[in-house]
Amino acid sequence: MGLRRALGARGGQIAAQFLLEAVLMGFIGGVGGLVVGALAVYGYAVAQGWPVSVPLYTVVAGPSVSVLVAAVAGIYPALRAAGASPTDALRSA
Repeated sequence: MGLRRALGARGGQIAAQFLLEAVLMGFIGGVGGLVVGALAVYGYAVAQGWPVSVPLYTVVAGPSVSVLVAAVAGIYPALRAAGASPTDALRSA
């Protein structure tokens, strides 16, 4: 981020990038967890001879909660990166 800051990016742009990256990673993790969980449910249900059932609310809630948690967790680093001076950011890289 130090290079972007030194090249003229404003603090808001850097904060938005940090938050976007955090939310995207949360979404990918949520969808990945949903897929792994659904496969585990499918495998166990088939092994037991039960009908497979994954409620719709879990399909929606899983990625939604992970995006929310990622956004909340990404706020502080985003604001900290946005407020960093370009020289200090470049020096620590």
